[in-house]
Amino acid sequence: MAKSQSLTFFFLLLVISFLASGAKAASFTLTNNCGYTVWPGILSGAGTAPLSTTGFVLNSGQSRSVDIPSSWSGRLWGRTYCSTNQSTSTFSCVTGDCGSGKIDCSGSGATPPATLAEFTLNGSGGMDFFDVSLVDGYNLPMLVSPTSSTASSGGNCTATGCLADLNGICPSNLKVILSDSGGQSVACKSACDAFGKPEFCCSGAYGNPNTCKPSSYSQIFKNACPRAYSYAYDDATSTFTCPTGVNYIITFCPSNPGQKAGENNPQAAGIPLINDSMVFLGPASGGTLAKTWRFAAVTSAASLAAFWLQF
Repeated sequence: MAKSQSLTFFFLLLVISFLASGAKAASFTLTNNCGYTVWPGILSGAGTAPLSTTGFVLNSGQSRSVDIPSSWSGRLWGRTYCSTNQSTSTFSCVTGDCGSGKIDCSGSGATPPATLAEFTLNGSGGMDFFDVSLVDGYNLPMLVSPTSSTASSGGNCTATGCLADLNGICPSNLKVILSDSGGQSVACKSACDAFGKPEFCCSGAYGNPNTCKPSSYSQIFKNACPRAYSYAYDDATSTFTCPTGVNYIITFCPSNPGQKAGENNPQAAGIPLINDSMVFLGPASGGTLAKTWRFAAVTSAASLAAFWLQF
């Protein structure tokens, strides 16, 4: 083979190798297990290019996969109570709205309160970092599951999320209530969003882990969902890692595998986040909201596998 042909062949191999390794680092499969429509939103982090889609609709029971490029960082969430204004053609959501006026999100993230899944792929040490965060409040249950686990990776490559119905136990001064919902909460604010105080927002004099501590409000979130972030410095029990190259499944309402589809939005009469097959066992100890609420899932292997996340 001539020298020029060898060089051409070499560079072709480099290009192919680059495209194969960098074009797609992972696949996110988003599944809507709720009995109502969810509109996922996706925001890329600073310096990271937007994905091929930044927002779409998922009817009850639907799934959609999104290819994620190498070294991507960002967050995703589910929007609820969404509709399009017929006179202005403006799309908006009651919870998790991204302010774009369209189904696609652009330029801004979720309007609190919203349950967030956060990712940094191919980060320090060639690891993926991910978490489910309630720091900006809560609007629906979410589970993030790696499709494989490598015990020898040195990371903590396992599922995380929040399965509990925090709207049902949300303190009255944190509740988001629609005017026609009959008083039922459709989302639960964080104390920072509700009161704006530095001690709740980990800002000002409270802007470091030594001065910013869990509040009685964040403890309600933490006790119900011990693997999710409950306040800004809740790193130790809430950050998970996997080897780069793992794919992820993000499930909305993961505890409802047998739930039938409802209308396009959650119903004012009751958002069915926990179905009839969930047996309520009461608080783990005592009877206050600050205790861990326990539910036993008995319908399927999927719900049973998710059950341990409550502890």
